Order: sequence, then C-alpha cells, then structure tokens
Amino acid sequence: MCDLLIIGGGIIGLLTARELTLAGAKVMVLERNTAPARESSWAGGGIISPLYPWRYPDSIARLARAGHDLYPEICQQLHADTGIDPQYTRSGIFIRAEEEQDQALSWAVRWNYRISLESRSAIARLEPARFNPPEQLLWMPDIGQVRNPRLVKALVQDLKNRGVLLHTSAPVMDFRHEGKRIREVKTPAGSFQADQFILCTGAWTGELAHKLPSSPDIRPVRGQMLLFKGQPGQIRHMMLEENRYVIPRQDGRILFGSTLEEAGFDKSTTPAAHRELAQLARHRFPLLKDLPIEKHWAGLRPGAPAGVPYITQHPQIENLYINAGHYRNGVVLAPASAQLLTDLLLGRKTGMDPAPYSLDAPRG
Repeated sequence: MCDLLIIGGGIIGLLTARELTLAGAKVMVLERNTAPARESSWAGGGIISPLYPWRYPDSIARLARAGHDLYPEICQQLHADTGIDPQYTRSGIFIRAEEEQDQALSWAVRWNYRISLESRSAIARLEPARFNPPEQLLWMPDIGQVRNPRLVKALVQDLKNRGVLLHTSAPVMDFRHEGKRIREVKTPAGSFQADQFILCTGAWTGELAHKLPSSPDIRPVRGQMLLFKGQPGQIRHMMLEENRYVIPRQDGRILFGSTLEEAGFDKSTTPAAHRELAQLARHRFPLLKDLPIEKHWAGLRPGAPAGVPYITQHPQIENLYINAGHYRNGVVLAPASAQLLTDLLLGRKTGMDPAPYSLDAPRG
C-alpha cells in the first residue's frame, strides 16, 4: 500500500515519481520489464528540443520550452546526488528547412530561442565533417542533449536514494474497481494497492487502458537508429536534415537516426533500415565510412494525435491519472509533464493551462 502508484518506469514515470517524492508523497513504481526505462527512454536520441519544433502546436512548445530551461539544473543535481553524470551538453543543432525558414525564425522569436540562418561557408567552419553542406541551414546554438541511458540510470538511483520502491518484471494485467475508484492493480508479481494511480506506460498505454472507459489514443511507432564508435570532436554539433539526425556524444560515439514505422509492437531491427541509415550517414559525413557501427537498435514511440501527450485526471475514474503519449519528444517534455501532473494530482495551481492535455481535448 502506498500513496501513489506509478505504472511505468520510463523517463516520464521516473521524473513524475521524483516530482511527487519531492512534494512529500509516498510513491511506488511498477515496471513491466526486468529493468526500468529500457524502452523509448533508452532508445531515443536525447535532444532537448522537438524536431522541427515550429511544426508543433503551442501545447508542445510550452512543455518543450520548460524542459529546455529545466534540464541543466536537473542534470547537475542528479550528478551531484548520485555520482552518475547524464552528460547534458549544449552542442547546438543545425536544421535544414528551406521552405520553412520564415516560420522557424518567427517561432524562435515568439518562444525566445536564439536562432540564425547560416551560409555554407559558416556551416563548413562550424561543422567541417559535414560533406558538401547545403547553401543555408538554421542554427540554434543553445539546444542541448542528454545521454538518455545515463539520465535514466541517474533517475533510478536518485529514487532509490529517496526510498522509492521500484518493482520490475511487474506488468499490470488488470484493474480492480470499486465504483469510480481503482482499488488495486494485478501483476504476475502480485497485487498492489494505492490511493492514487498514474499511467506512465508509453506506447503500451492504449493497450493497457482499453480495459478502462475512455482510453487514450496511443499507438506504438517504431524507430531504428545506428551508433558509430568514433572519437570526441569528429562531429561537433547535432544536425537535422530530412527527418534524419546526427548526435555526437561526449565520448565520441555518434548516433544516427531515426526511422518512423507503423509496425505495431514489433521492436526488431531490419536490414533495409540498417542500409538506408548507414548509407545516408556516410554520405553526409564521409568520416563515418572509417568508423565501425557499434550497435543497431529499435524502440517504440508512444504516438498520440498531433504528438500532444495526455497529462490529466481520468474523467470517469477519480483516482486515476495519465501521463503518456509524448511520441518523439518524451525526453524534452518530461520535466514539465511531471510538474504539471504533480500539480494536478496534489491540487496545486498549475504553471500552464492543463486543458490541451485532457483526455477529450481536440487533437488534430
């Protein structure tokens, strides 16, 4: 028995658990896998910005702007408290969007991001590894990244230090209701009771919530990625072109991805995606031809309409809350999503309007 039971131990569930614990709640986390945060939280790139952020509605921009501001302090505090460095790096990002430059520049002014339009010569100076760069790219020097596997490891250790119980290999199979309240959830590891329940189950939320009335519209969307083993400084900045991005890590490893595939819950990798990603990465950055591909993996994003997550109290079940459906932006949206959910659950004044994230909000 606990005050709050969080179902799902990805980055959304872990940061929500941290926010609630800091507020004084007794929290427990149930994770379906043998270790927390081994799904999209582990598989993603960790860019602290949506891709092509001006394409998203204001409801995404608000959460993302807060995440951009919060991550340096969060990572610094986690490093100090756990000894695990999430490796927050303000590496900046180049974005190719020839037909959307005016839209991007206006968006950046509105949301207070530094942005500039850089020429080919400037791009070559800032990122010499990029072969034959385009005539112009948008440059956002303040956009950061985290090493998401290290971030979630730090979060897990931080929660353990704070006395939060994390039960792994505990997928929720069913709910026991009494009227408009859930009394317990059933797992292969046993049944768990709580006063309040929070669904943070990512791509699996729709599948689990179909047992409930008014379930959220969330589906899995597969993404595949490659990891090259390089040396620090070979590629200096993140770069996004035609929905494919490169992310250089502090230790020299280089991520290149990612695909968007409607493949259900199939997380297998494919030779076709490996070939496509490898060829494109090596064409843009010829130095990658001499670097080994260390890993090829796939993850399942929690796709929701328009990419807008559900951060809300369930309309029919008074002690159930949902924090899920963050699609490609789980890392950047996680801090503000956790804060908003915590405010809603504790009855505090929210820092932003929660209406766009409700279960029945229009998403187009």
